[in-house]
Parts: sequence; structure tokens; C-alpha cells
Amino acid sequence: MINRVVLIGRLTRDVELRYTQSGVAVGSFTLAVNRNFTNANGDREADFINAVIWRKAAENFANFTGKGALVAVEGRLQTRNYENNAGQRVYVTEVSVDNFSLLESKADSERRRAQNGSSDQGQNGGFGGNNSFGSNASSADPFASNSQNNNQAGSQNANPFAANSNSEIDISDDDLPF
Repeated sequence: MINRVVLIGRLTRDVELRYTQSGVAVGSFTLAVNRNFTNANGDREADFINAVIWRKAAENFANFTGKGALVAVEGRLQTRNYENNAGQRVYVTEVSVDNFSLLESKADSERRRAQNGSSDQGQNGGFGGNNSFGSNASSADPFASNSQNNNQAGSQNANPFAANSNSEIDISDDDLPF
């Protein structure tokens, strides 16, 4: 039997990190995952999926992510139930996360946190080194044209990838990553 779940989405809020009575870390969060199609109005809908992560992975996940972070999680689907204060049976379905991957650079993450007004900027400092994944660290847009990453004479201010751009792109086979 197989019970595997792989999701890519954005956190709807900061991870809620708690500790059990025995000191085990547990983090709970909700992941917004876009659907592959649009509705009748042309809008893309999302599913909001609850997840839980345990132990050291929970602490790391809480330290290196925040609201809006783009992440991939892998785990299993689990259900549980309990009786609430009103005596009603409550059923919960959630993803129990085994592994996760951060899908945005440190620069992107810090810029998003600054836009959200988050004061925990230093919380993301554990990556070490420049983690810009090949883009210019001062600009998270790898296609942004500036004097550092555009060597074509006379076109320092033109973005050849911009809409309605008539600029020609000169790329040799040596410039391609494949």
C-alpha cells in the first residue's frame, strides 16, 4: 500500500511551533496549493491543506520559513479524530511531513519578509553563504538588466525579456546551461 503526498505551495501563515510535554517539537501550518485550472471567471483557485511536522525538522522549518514562503513538502496523509468541548466528534485530515525543501532564495525570502513587515529578518540567516541560486544577490530577478549582469553595449537599461520588447537576444551555445 502507498500513502505518499508531495505538495508545492506557499505558507498561509508562520509555522506554529509548539512542544509536547515530553519536549518534542511539533509545527503546524497550512499550505496554499494552486489548482492546475481556472474557474469560470478565469481565476485560479487554491486548496488550503493542513500539515504537521515533528522534531528537529519542525524547528528548522519554523526558523527558515515564514508566511508566503514557497516550499515543497513530502509526507503521508493521515486522519485522526477527537471529541471537542461541546461533545462533538471532530475529524481532522492532514499531511504528516517527512521532508521539505525551500524553493526560494534567501534574498527572495528576506525581500518578502520585508514587504510583509515581519521583524524576524535574522531568523533566515542559517543558510550560510550566498544562496541566490545563480541570480545576482542584489536583484532576485535573474532577467533584470543592469550593468552587472548585462554585458551588451548600449542596452544596460533594456530588459529583453520584458513584454513588448523589440530587443534581440544574442545567446551562444556556450551560454546555455544544457
